[in-house]
Parts: sequence; structure tokens; C-alpha cells
Amino acid sequence: MAELDSSPGVSEWTARQIVHHLADSEMTSAIRLRQLLADEDPVIVGYDEEEFARRLFYDERPIDASLEALGAARRTTAELLHRLSEDQWARTGTHTESGPYGVETWLRIYAAHAHDHAEQIRRARQSALH
Repeated sequence: MAELDSSPGVSEWTARQIVHHLADSEMTSAIRLRQLLADEDPVIVGYDEEEFARRLFYDERPIDASLEALGAARRTTAELLHRLSEDQWARTGTHTESGPYGVETWLRIYAAHAHDHAEQIRRARQSALH
């Protein structure tokens, strides 16, 4: 499908690639939250999203499973967020790339992440029409 595989620019991802990125990012974020809540002094490990895209076949895989994974990760994480105590909201760890990293930081990053990429998907899909 041309809409999934068109890129609005040389260094910009296609809609297909963005969907896979969102799924992998959301699953990673779900694990990060669980580490922050369950581990003592958790270390949150960064990853190279460009390498994920290259090595995990973002440019050729169907998107259905990634869409399901994205939704499932969001739903299970929302179930946790609705139950957190004040002490749990205050929990922190260390991110290997950015240093101190807490539940509130996690939420600030991931609450906007999918919305930020939605505009990229719109631009990518529009590039197929022009």
C-alpha cells in the first residue's frame, strides 16, 4: 500500500516504519514503568531507535500486530497508572542516557509520544497522494 510506504522526505520515516516504532517504543515504555515500580534503584536502558528500524524490518513487516501491541501495551499500562499511590508516583531510577528518571518523567515523555508521531504519519500518507 503506497500510503504506508511513502516518505515525505529523504530522512523521514514512512507510516509503516512509524507504526512499528510506536509499538516497540510503547512496549519498551511499558517495561520501563514496571521497572520503576517494582525494582529497587532501577536502571532504565536506552536504545537506538534507528538500529531497531533497520534490524527489526520496519520497512517491510505488516502493521497489524504492531497496532495490536501498541494498544495492548497502552491498556495494560493504563490499568497500572490508575492504581498508583503517591509514593509510587514518586519512584525514581536512572536512565543510562539521561540520568535521573522517575515515573512522572516517564509519563511526560510517553503521554505525548504517539501524538507527536501522528502528524508524521499524516505527512507520510499525504506524500503518497502527491
